[in-house]
Amino acid sequence: MAALWIRKIIPLKVADVRFCSSNLHKCTLIPGDGIGPEISVAVQKIFEAAKVPIDWESVDVTPVKGSDGKFGIPQAAIDSINKNKIGLKGPLMTPIGKGHRSLNLALRKEFNLYANVRPCRSLEGYKTLYDNVDVITIRENTEGEYSGIEHEIVEGVVQSIKLITEEASSRVAEFAFQYAKDNNRKKVTAVHKANIMRMSDGLFLRCCREAAQKYPSVKFEERYLDTVCLNMVQEPSQYDVLVMPNLYGDILSDMCAGLVGGLGLTPSGNIGLKGALFESVHGTAPDIAGQDRANPTALLLSAVMMLKYMGLNDHATIIETSAYDTIKEAKYLTGDLGGTAKCSEYTSEICSKIVMQIK
Repeated sequence: MAALWIRKIIPLKVADVRFCSSNLHKCTLIPGDGIGPEISVAVQKIFEAAKVPIDWESVDVTPVKGSDGKFGIPQAAIDSINKNKIGLKGPLMTPIGKGHRSLNLALRKEFNLYANVRPCRSLEGYKTLYDNVDVITIRENTEGEYSGIEHEIVEGVVQSIKLITEEASSRVAEFAFQYAKDNNRKKVTAVHKANIMRMSDGLFLRCCREAAQKYPSVKFEERYLDTVCLNMVQEPSQYDVLVMPNLYGDILSDMCAGLVGGLGLTPSGNIGLKGALFESVHGTAPDIAGQDRANPTALLLSAVMMLKYMGLNDHATIIETSAYDTIKEAKYLTGDLGGTAKCSEYTSEICSKIVMQIK
């Protein structure tokens, strides 16, 4: 159903033989907050039914106070991901208040997870306004407006600096073109506002143009961010793979998710220099936590992306097919999908379909 995952351009040298063998693979699991533990358990049950050779190493990322007075990632969690090089993460809550920072951003920076990949595809059997969405958003994940460089010039005047570097822009541009080539995608669209931010977005766009020259088999086009947003809600099928700076990717990837049913159905992967972390990007939904009402689809499909990254394609296909078939049949859908099923019932149905496939 979904595009094959790519590994060969990832700058990791981590035991490719281990990933492609039938040995047990150690993976870090960050269950997360709110509904995170419930949907993490659902994924583990589904993986067990599919006999996936994964040994989960669950870690706690409850923020700890550092010497600078700020709260950050516990060292044990950092050590686990550094050791395993691969992880799955549920939703995390960022406390509001001075001294707290987003753990999601902290994880991306800690492991230099420079490329965020979000496939958005219409699901058969789950009706939305669009039936033909099949878009991949690739977001530069480390800089831009999210660099955290802000200061108050004078009282009432704050300056936030948008950081764009050639290194980061070239890296994510080449990633996008290699992804398109390896997954038989036909076109890469660079999304920008270089007409206004001539130096910053201009640099990003130049890096995309240079990367395009190395991939003549992949069509390349340039589009303004506002134009893409307009066209996306009119005719999303005109886009294939989109690559863009950080802030644009944050907005546009959520917009694309909305076209296919929301963040509860959308997987996400973060690829970096020190490892890869796959995650559900929806919220923690504390209002339904512990009530067996959560939808584990986003985390499950993110885990499927993880399996493809690891080269465990057979297991990935079995799980993915079973999940899509369950959604298509619409007998065991959770409340956010218009059904009345519990999370455990939805999970059990997927497990049943997996067992039927592997018999």
